[in-house]
Amino acid sequence: MTEYIQVSPDDRAEARSHVIKLHGPEGFAGMRRAGALAASILDALALRIVPGMTTQQIDDIVRCMTIDAGAVPATLGYRGYTKSCCTSINHVVCHGIPGDKVLKDGDIVNVDVTPLLDGWHGDTSRMYLVGDVSIKARKLIDVTYECLMLGLEQAKPGNHLGDISHAIQTHAEKHRYGIVRDFCGHGLGRLFHDSPEVVHAGRPGTGPELRPGMFFTVEPMINIGRADCKLLDDGWTAVTRDRSLSAQFEHSIGITETGHEIFTSSPGGFDKPPYA
Repeated sequence: MTEYIQVSPDDRAEARSHVIKLHGPEGFAGMRRAGALAASILDALALRIVPGMTTQQIDDIVRCMTIDAGAVPATLGYRGYTKSCCTSINHVVCHGIPGDKVLKDGDIVNVDVTPLLDGWHGDTSRMYLVGDVSIKARKLIDVTYECLMLGLEQAKPGNHLGDISHAIQTHAEKHRYGIVRDFCGHGLGRLFHDSPEVVHAGRPGTGPELRPGMFFTVEPMINIGRADCKLLDDGWTAVTRDRSLSAQFEHSIGITETGHEIFTSSPGGFDKPPYA
């Protein structure tokens, strides 16, 4: 049976990761600030990601903007991770590590950031087009964004996590795309990764009931080919087994009395590419 706990910002239950936490106004205010910072960082990258740029340069921008805003990158030092964001190119599904990799014309790249601001985590990711990108890749990105937003339409009190999952799966499979099941969304707030797990394929009416005060991410990873993934030797980078293109979008949300609030909406309207 799913356990829910009403928490305050100073409640020690925040350290417990096996229950679903229900937050009050202070939590919503903290998540708005963290989410707005995360979204503004991704906005700043919208017109700066171009062919010839390295993924380390992206990481440098993310780190500087995060620290300048009085926050810290939650990924830096997390379980041994050494970078301030994740950069996942083409067939990389998630958790690509920034480095000396040079972006080429025609690449697609997901940038995932999580600033920790005043104790709250703002977790979001967005896709970027590098130069002249193929129609096939653009369609994948469009459908992945549609999957996210269709899933979020189901994020309201009384529904279940399975309703979100089913909406995502139905739309992706309509286009004959694979839905990654090896990675999922998650609860967050004071903790980077918390309960519940938010899978992106499932049956309606299943899983935990959505209640006001729940905070979690929805972050579907959609492949042009099969859903199967494998982890590279670095212990972080996940890639498609068939080397097909993969795309992802992620928002952090809170369930309200009447629906949901997206904490990580783009302040500049750069919700999905092209960011002109």
